[in-house]
Amino acid sequence: MIPNTIQDARAQILAGNLKLTDLVEHYYTNIDASNEEINAFVYLNKEDALKQAQEIQKKADAGNHGPLMGAVMGIKDVICENGKPTTCASEMLGDFHSVYDATVIERLKAADAIIVGRVNMDEFAMGSTNEYSRYGAARNPHDTTKVTGGSSGGSAAAVAANMANTTLGSDTGGSIRQPASYCGVVGIKPTYGRVSRFGLVAFASSFDSIGPLAHSVEDAAAVLQAIAGFDERDNTSAQLEVPDFVAAAQNPKKDIKIGVPEEFFGEGLDEGVKAIVEANIKKLEENGAEIVPIHLPHTKYGLATYYILATAEASSNLARFDGIRYGHRADKNAVLDELKAEEAEIKARLKAASDEEKPKIETELEKLDSALTRLYKKSRTEGFGPEVKRRIMLGTYVLSAGYYDAYYGKAQRVRRLIQNDFKEAFKQVDVIVSPTAPTTAFDIGSEINDPLQMYLNDAYTISANLAGICGISVPAGTHENGLPVGIQFLGDVFQEEKIINAGRLVELLR
Repeated sequence: MIPNTIQDARAQILAGNLKLTDLVEHYYTNIDASNEEINAFVYLNKEDALKQAQEIQKKADAGNHGPLMGAVMGIKDVICENGKPTTCASEMLGDFHSVYDATVIERLKAADAIIVGRVNMDEFAMGSTNEYSRYGAARNPHDTTKVTGGSSGGSAAAVAANMANTTLGSDTGGSIRQPASYCGVVGIKPTYGRVSRFGLVAFASSFDSIGPLAHSVEDAAAVLQAIAGFDERDNTSAQLEVPDFVAAAQNPKKDIKIGVPEEFFGEGLDEGVKAIVEANIKKLEENGAEIVPIHLPHTKYGLATYYILATAEASSNLARFDGIRYGHRADKNAVLDELKAEEAEIKARLKAASDEEKPKIETELEKLDSALTRLYKKSRTEGFGPEVKRRIMLGTYVLSAGYYDAYYGKAQRVRRLIQNDFKEAFKQVDVIVSPTAPTTAFDIGSEINDPLQMYLNDAYTISANLAGICGISVPAGTHENGLPVGIQFLGDVFQEEKIINAGRLVELLR
């Protein structure tokens, strides 16, 4: 039987019981069988993957393989991979192929991970359900009528459906942890600056983090170990030594202090989810953990603060996609024809107008957009989907003259208050626990027309991105509705070892 984890696969390969090419073929067989329904993978590179497998097998046979030998990976379609499509699941980049590898891709290859394809996501990583994608919605392997979560929905679904044993996602407001919870897998959001963002197409540059999803905490820790570390090409990358994350997973300490914030266990939390998370906390306490009630008083402002700051950064970052320098370009001839037709229609009205009507029509003629302006507008209108447009408009509004101080400036100040809440809390505890999401996965299409309700799905995850701290989601149990529930641990900046430790304890108590 083919093992699901990297660690078990590597052990079998080294023992001579499994060939790496057979492992890769196994995952492609699973993809062939399930992907039409799950819609996790949007691009496959089987020939390259099998060639990599043959080369790495030789290294394994010689005893000089890398630490991720046995990792068969999918990559979120927002991370650049040389020669492969990097579309961000958007029509705007529908024909774009990257001309370089992101730093994380370079490091995965150096560690002997095998990349089998690109996985689905919400367009430009904006969404909580993976429904906003040019490729269509990814579907939850536990129930294909349910969402996967987002924006790294394809990353979580690929692991949950055994189409890969690990994947990379990105997390701007919970986009790794929330789909990990909905799909019943492990997901880690590292501290901001722990993993290089070079080669990650930006959504909100002060929030974005790249991280792993996997079947086990140890596998996720191993992938994080490989991709973490300083990168001079990313000026927000931290010049810090990378600890041994795998050791933290293999030898977890039981006597940890866990903070329980009442703000994360109140209104809006599904009772079944609450019961499962509280049962896990009780088990941890019975096995040596100290449970400490804490307060994060500014949590209630988190959603509003996040959706002001993140949309402002999105508006700025996505301005580059104009259809002129690169990105989708509307049909220039159609734009010119439309402009000529409008000009002709206005001139005809002007000719027939009375002297009294002429000034108004002349003004109308003067205000006609130029052909270039129309090309910009039409290219972006055609290229961007509804959620991206919504966030660009929100971000442009909060940055506009007269509103900057009232919204953006104030949100930056509140962000600092939220950071300070966590700083104070981590003086008392090692990690903070909460549900990862307020509910289990819900029906595809049920919230697509209610953006506010959609945003509430990120209520427990966005604070970590606002504060720049690390977080992990680990499967905590199964709801009475048959769907997975995730438990989240948050750690202070560059304290990934502590959240990995806590996550592993949950696994051991399952």
